[in-house]
Amino acid sequence: MALLAAWLLASSLRFMLVKVGEPMSAASLRWTQTMAFAIEEINQRRDLLPRLKLGYHIRDSCDDIPVSLRSSLLLVSGPPDLNANSACRGVPRPVSPVIIGDAASGVSMAILRTLGSFGIPLVSYFASCNCLSNKKEFPTFMRTMPSDAFQIKAIAKLIRYFHWTWVGVIGVESDYARFAIQLFLEESSKYGACAAYVHFYPVLLSKESIADLMQTIRGSTAKVILNFSGESELQTILTECRRQNMTHIQWIASEAWATAKSLWGEFQGLLTGTLGFAIRKAEIPGLQGFLTRGLLVRAHQSPFFAELWEETFNCKLNVSLNRHVHSDAALSRRPCAEEEEAPEAVRSDYSDVSQLRVSYNVYKAVYLVAQALHDMKWHMCGPRKRPPLLLHYMKQASFNMLGEQVSFDKNGDPIASYDLMNWQKGPDGSLQLVKVGFYDTSLGGEKELVINDTAIWWHWGQQGPPASVCSASCTPGSRKATRKGEPICCFDCLPCTEGEISNETDSLDCRRCSVETWPNEAQDHCVPKTTEFLSYHGSMGIVLCTCSLFGLFVTMAIFGVFVAYRTTPVVRGNNMELSFLLLIFLSVCFLSGLTFIGEPTDWLCRIRYTTFGISFSLCISCILAKTVVVLMAFRATLPDSRVMRWFGPAQQRASVFLCTCIQIVICLIWLTTRPPLAVRNTRHHSSRIILECVVGSDVGFWSVLGYIGLLACLCFLLAFLARKLPDNFNEAKFITFSMLIFFAVWITFIPVYISTSGQYMVAVHIFAILASAFGILLCIFAPKCYIVLLKPEKNTKKQMMLKK
Repeated sequence: MALLAAWLLASSLRFMLVKVGEPMSAASLRWTQTMAFAIEEINQRRDLLPRLKLGYHIRDSCDDIPVSLRSSLLLVSGPPDLNANSACRGVPRPVSPVIIGDAASGVSMAILRTLGSFGIPLVSYFASCNCLSNKKEFPTFMRTMPSDAFQIKAIAKLIRYFHWTWVGVIGVESDYARFAIQLFLEESSKYGACAAYVHFYPVLLSKESIADLMQTIRGSTAKVILNFSGESELQTILTECRRQNMTHIQWIASEAWATAKSLWGEFQGLLTGTLGFAIRKAEIPGLQGFLTRGLLVRAHQSPFFAELWEETFNCKLNVSLNRHVHSDAALSRRPCAEEEEAPEAVRSDYSDVSQLRVSYNVYKAVYLVAQALHDMKWHMCGPRKRPPLLLHYMKQASFNMLGEQVSFDKNGDPIASYDLMNWQKGPDGSLQLVKVGFYDTSLGGEKELVINDTAIWWHWGQQGPPASVCSASCTPGSRKATRKGEPICCFDCLPCTEGEISNETDSLDCRRCSVETWPNEAQDHCVPKTTEFLSYHGSMGIVLCTCSLFGLFVTMAIFGVFVAYRTTPVVRGNNMELSFLLLIFLSVCFLSGLTFIGEPTDWLCRIRYTTFGISFSLCISCILAKTVVVLMAFRATLPDSRVMRWFGPAQQRASVFLCTCIQIVICLIWLTTRPPLAVRNTRHHSSRIILECVVGSDVGFWSVLGYIGLLACLCFLLAFLARKLPDNFNEAKFITFSMLIFFAVWITFIPVYISTSGQYMVAVHIFAILASAFGILLCIFAPKCYIVLLKPEKNTKKQMMLKK
């Protein structure tokens, strides 16, 4: 039966530390015994390496590179006394086929660079630096500890989950911290997070370095701090934080101290609520019994256990193998009593199997080597080129352990899986490491990180996560504007401009609403624009409609008066037929104003403009005919004048029809070429859609107005010439006044009409129609109604024939 030598290089950060005054780490001793337990377990199995037995040799690296290099060289060259008892006598001194260690990334890199020419595989159980995944520089490296690249992705997603965009980042001066922080800065920037500061501090913190760190932390508004270091460095920082009453910090722990219970007793007030990712734990059957079996016997056989025993019971063993002195008080310790058992040791960190995380990595590392040896089926007496072959099988290894599938990627890294741990205070004041989530890269995408928010106990009993931002989030309706020269997490929130919205928090840009929509008051979503037109239901529409109907009523009332008094001289003496026609046409003018009220349609737009143009042409044509009649009447009083014969009632009606026909032709040309249309105007008012009529052809519209103006000018000219004709009731002067009002209205209308829009433009148009119609109605017919109704004594033929 051959003896296979498999060696473990145990990194004892505080285990067998040669510095005086440093306590021994019971956890590191547990790691070494976990390896011994795994080897013993494998050697008892019949299904794994049935013909081989594994052995081991433990060397202490003391977390010191020179010591580690010396120990590793001894392992690969073989102890001097091994060859004498080797099963392979007569062959060269055996080379260790594999080294399990070191715990520290920096020490592992130094060993790998030194042993590179040997081709010896090195399997680390705790070195997590991403730099070790570089196969060109470290081709023989593997680990059962996930790379920091995965831990950093988990931390970055954790920070994004709680919307922490302003995070302080500190770390010890080491390759581990530098690579981890560099990765964190790259990964967190993908999620919009920034580092409020990045501060590296030395392993041995002086007063100046700790003061500099405290000044950096106190001078920042960041409430969340991510720390990459071990327990001892953090202990110094926490002591100073407590002294300066800096208790507002939400700590994010790197994997190196995410489960460091030793920090709790002294700093529980600072660390309550701490979050951190820890490697998955497992329950290893039989390990606790192995750890506590025969401790006193081991203490007399091993300096490691001798130190553990003496530190636990504060006594001195008889003929002690422990050569480490941690304090002056240790020199005067009482002798250990032979009857002492080890209940305290059972309850120490050494035998605590409730958080088997690093120990589980050691356990997996041993089984990885065993599984590779089993697959390769070789024994130690073969050729010396076997280590590279072993490395090949180690990289290909895939096996099930305690319900977990263990495999490795091309860089020799395991599948990353972490537990999210929350530091909570138990009923008895002890630390409760509560699992509140997990991160598993095998799930992929957004499913990798799972968090149970309700299970988290926040710092100082807060109900939710603290806010740690440089600038408060921009609410919907605004956008982010970065500040010049500052990180992207520091920004101002600018409201979206008119017509734009943002419906997301921290939107980078605002987007413009469509033509048919407009932002709501909060500017966080688009709503349909309100349509605007001169409606019968609006106050303005009601007033104008009332005025139009009132004008119609007054016109019809005057028409009734004239019908009732049609035989009187005032009614008969001023061309009664043209007066009746004028009153009818004025009624149409008042009604034409109603076509401008209501929702515009194509047909309504065409009707309103043609009705307006033709009705006013009829009115002005009638007035023009009446003016001509006045002039002709006085010409007819001259001797031998036959003027009235050529401008009798038939000619008067014909002149009205002829003048109106010209306007009808203009309207027909306008309607057949580019007629008025109903449009949805979004130019004048961005927030409203104006339903309006456009004239289609500006030439057609202004031709209609121009022709009405031409007729009005002729009326005014003729009436002005006849205003002083000798008559007791000269109608020409009233026509002159009506035309002056007509001109005043429409000359004022043109600039106001052009400068307004929407319902106000329509209202101006209706006002011009009503004002000019009322002007004609009152100036021409009010004096007659006054005489007919109030001065009947003047309504006689004698009075009409008197000359001034």
